[in-house]
Amino acid sequence: MQSIRDKVAIVTGASSGIGRGIALELAREGMVVIAAARSVDKLATLVDEAAAFDGKVIAVPTDVTKEADVVALFDKTVQQAGTPDLLVNNAGIADATPTEDLTLEHWRHVIDTNLTSAYLCAREAIRLMKPAGGGRIVNIGSLSAKSPRPHSMAYTASKFAIEGMTRAIAFDGREHNITGCCLHPGQTRSSLVPGITDQKMDNQIDPADLGRLVVYMASLPPEIAVLDTLILPVKVPFLGRG
Repeated sequence: MQSIRDKVAIVTGASSGIGRGIALELAREGMVVIAAARSVDKLATLVDEAAAFDGKVIAVPTDVTKEADVVALFDKTVQQAGTPDLLVNNAGIADATPTEDLTLEHWRHVIDTNLTSAYLCAREAIRLMKPAGGGRIVNIGSLSAKSPRPHSMAYTASKFAIEGMTRAIAFDGREHNITGCCLHPGQTRSSLVPGITDQKMDNQIDPADLGRLVVYMASLPPEIAVLDTLILPVKVPFLGRG
């Protein structure tokens, strides 16, 4: 394993839930974390929380569905911390809309938030990682990319596509020491559905556990890749589904 201290990570959707848990664990291990999200107030709280254990988090308010914002995010990262060694594409939204009620506008909103944002960030990361000699891109997928939930066509399509995009990143990037990973969490305490997924309950992953898994991935020797991994509570009804 290699030390990740003083290396640079960008985490999108970092102000709450899974992104926040990952950002804090990376900062705890000594990485310089660029935290991207739309919520300025929540990002400020994250920065303060990391500072309490001497972790370094730099807040960059960003709407990752906007190309100009994403380009600015990576420009600011280089200016304030250097070339990113790790990108965690976590920003996303959940959706539960019956297919017959799914408007084209809403479909595009889910796809832009969950998939197009990841493409934009991955593109900018690769542009920097190639001349730097390599890097890792971790895309946060979902159990829904393996076994969909009801009434989730747009969300399911976006997460299946994230897995395909990850494989394309790993394939195109391998000659440049750039690797992609798709991390598929099962039921996790998050802010995807306020009032539901952010409530502590049984059979639920803590975001910090996902954060420690990303720390492990980032600490692997650069020639080792984790292409695809599914992490879920033991009692989640996945294995043996009809």
